[in-house]
Amino acid sequence: MKKNTLAALILAGFAAAAQAQSSVTIYGLADAGLVQESGGKAGSVTKVSSGIGATSRIGFKGTEDLGDGLSAIFQLEAGYKLDTGEVDAAGALFNRQSFVGLKSTTMGALTLGRQYTPMYDALSQVADPFGAGYAGSAKNLMPSAGADTRTSNTVIYATPSVSGLSANVAYSMGEQADSTKAGRQVGGSLIYANGPLNARLAYNNRNNDVAATGLSTTSGRNILFAANYDFKIAKAYFAYGQDKGVNSSPLPTTANVFGYATAPQASTDSTDLLIGTTVPVTASGTLMASFIRKNDKTAFNQDADQWAIGYSQALSKRTSTYIAYGKIKNKNGASYTVGNAAETGSGDKAFNVGMRLSF
Repeated sequence: MKKNTLAALILAGFAAAAQAQSSVTIYGLADAGLVQESGGKAGSVTKVSSGIGATSRIGFKGTEDLGDGLSAIFQLEAGYKLDTGEVDAAGALFNRQSFVGLKSTTMGALTLGRQYTPMYDALSQVADPFGAGYAGSAKNLMPSAGADTRTSNTVIYATPSVSGLSANVAYSMGEQADSTKAGRQVGGSLIYANGPLNARLAYNNRNNDVAATGLSTTSGRNILFAANYDFKIAKAYFAYGQDKGVNSSPLPTTANVFGYATAPQASTDSTDLLIGTTVPVTASGTLMASFIRKNDKTAFNQDADQWAIGYSQALSKRTSTYIAYGKIKNKNGASYTVGNAAETGSGDKAFNVGMRLSF
């Protein structure tokens, strides 16, 4: 009996040690609701949509303790459409994130694969009270299309945080023959997060060259300052960005949704201003509001303003319901649309109501 008890204790000890050294977590988010869009040439549309507040997803992430404060890490994340059961990107599985790397408690983290850009992290995590979701998403006016959100073939180094101060740098390889510059993307950010203040200064440079058709050394360049401050009774948000060059501010959708005689034009010289707030109305309910101005400095002068308001009610730690409304005023043929976390929208007004559950 004593031998059996001792053996059981030894096995339990080994199991506990193994669990402490290596772990894999399955996580996800299910978000769906009703969306009503209006103001486009096709008229009003009401539909069931997936990923309104945040894109529906399922993922796997893990870590293995290598000793001396060093760990191996990985993350694989796939997006899906809750309303149809389809993947949200044809021909791709882990289209949202897929990377592996090393993380040190003293030296920071180095990761390789498909990852979010530092610019998008600053926009979604710091600047936007809507968290880049709902009808009030900052993505409707501010640069976030395609490679401005996430990039493949990317190496990111992130420093450890010292007294709330940290930084990261990202390099995305173009992987085109006979050129190390064509198609590459470089970015980074300085981060300060300490107490009620959270601030970031982010930079992104996207090379537009295609080596097979010749090099022109054109690029899109972005600088974004984002900050929020928690006053307890409310949290204030502010962001200011400058966008210069081709693909510095690509349109969320290139479709001519308003039926203009001239096709929509993406700005190559613009500034973005965002002010917003979140207010805890109850112990479990939060009001969200923001105003965004896109100032197009090109000859087209296609400015746009967006204002939005929303409310999220937590039903539990993992489940919440929400309602949101957004409206854009386009000027001089601008064609920005009110979308949400997963959709670009089809008009200049949108209303959302739905629920989300995380697991």
